[in-house]
Amino acid sequence: MAGQPPLPLDCGPEWTAVRGEMKRYEQFAEQIAELIRSRVLAPGERVPSVRQARRSYCVSPSTIFQAYYLLEDRGLIQARARSGYFVRELARQPLAEPGSSAPTATSTEVDVSELVFSVLGSLKDPATVPFGSAFPSPELFPLPRLARSMAHALRDMPGHAVIADMTAGNPDLRRQIGLRYRVAGVSLALDELVITNGAMEALNLCLQTVTQPGDLVAIESPAFYATLQVLERLKLKAVEIPVHPREGIDLGVLAERLANLPIKACWFMSSLQNPMGATLGEAQKAELYALLKRHQVPLIEDDVYAELHFGATPPLCSKALDSDGLVMHVSSFSKCLAPGYRIGWVAAGRYIEPIRRQKLTTSLATSAPIQAALAIYLKQGGYDKHLRQLRRRLAAQEARLIEWVARNFPAGTRLSRPQGGYFLWLELPPGCDALAVHAQALAHGISTAPGPIFSAKREYGHFLRLNFGHPEDPRQEAAIEQLGQLIDAQLADLRNIT
Repeated sequence: MAGQPPLPLDCGPEWTAVRGEMKRYEQFAEQIAELIRSRVLAPGERVPSVRQARRSYCVSPSTIFQAYYLLEDRGLIQARARSGYFVRELARQPLAEPGSSAPTATSTEVDVSELVFSVLGSLKDPATVPFGSAFPSPELFPLPRLARSMAHALRDMPGHAVIADMTAGNPDLRRQIGLRYRVAGVSLALDELVITNGAMEALNLCLQTVTQPGDLVAIESPAFYATLQVLERLKLKAVEIPVHPREGIDLGVLAERLANLPIKACWFMSSLQNPMGATLGEAQKAELYALLKRHQVPLIEDDVYAELHFGATPPLCSKALDSDGLVMHVSSFSKCLAPGYRIGWVAAGRYIEPIRRQKLTTSLATSAPIQAALAIYLKQGGYDKHLRQLRRRLAAQEARLIEWVARNFPAGTRLSRPQGGYFLWLELPPGCDALAVHAQALAHGISTAPGPIFSAKREYGHFLRLNFGHPEDPRQEAAIEQLGQLIDAQLADLRNIT
């Protein structure tokens, strides 16, 4: 590989250590994937031959071939007859990345529900290509195993367990969740955990604990539309903070807003943000926490996509830095294991008692049988194996969607390149109307999530969010081709007008 950057030797003890039960070929595949993501191995370049990989990585030929088959499945490399394996050209990702968002610098009351409801209504038809969906496909989840766990829970649950720990949640499930925090490097007391009806209940409880109607809440812009709906329902005002599609929220702008506005809480996705896919680095998360600690402003950390990272290790959550109990860390199983089961939780920090009281006076409890079933599933093992398989499939599906968009969308299209989750954020050429594209696409049986539903002020009028969390089928590629044609037609009409 003449002219290629040297590849790192990795024969030390950290290589042989088992991390998250990853097999040796999976570890090796992830190392090569990281070289591709970081552009050490560029599109079109040859990946290490068997001989080179054996020497540099201390792995067997069978491990190398298994790893390369896995990378082929993920769409990162391709075999060339009698030449070896090469980084796929699609990994070049020729479309540029969107710039940082630039929301209007004023607080605002939120009024988005009617627009959101009209968009979400388009997803009810199962025949619709679900690029606008907020969920991955149920086909990706171990539903038969979960059903067996549910049967076990219903059969063996003692009568008193139905009403025991109703508000805090099933102790076995909290213990399993606590163990996952511990493995991720977060020291957490189990008494800090409250099980909720999905992440949305947890997020609502957190906001209701630290705000009153009329208060200001700092959020990302663009933000997940459910965030905006919650603020609207609770009569809170949004202070929108710009987001870079790779680096996350603009901490400089946040510092200025905290210094000059009476912000009562921050609600951020610090990892794999929806819709952009951005992840704050560890240094930025430390800076964020220090800033909030200085102002004593609580952070509601919406971390529902953390398990869907494509790298070898999950991104560190801000909760891991929380020495002052300021972070309310929220997650759920809906995005990675059990959509529809509606099991989430909050690690509430100093706010545990008022959140428990809010839970007691609203929903009182979360389904006891479902909690027990998930606890059984987690105790039996296999969750980490499922997550690895899920991440591989999502990474492969992302690569395919990027390739289709690059091939079919007009020049000037930009898109994010998240390292996890299942959303792409697309910036269409100037002048495009995402709401019009959405309406036209629906007429062809294609759903999208147009940019204005992600803004309190209905900005991002020429942006789309596309879901790549559904297994490939012929309809998807045809749908992307159709979307590209609709956008081309809209641009042609604009040129004719001008």
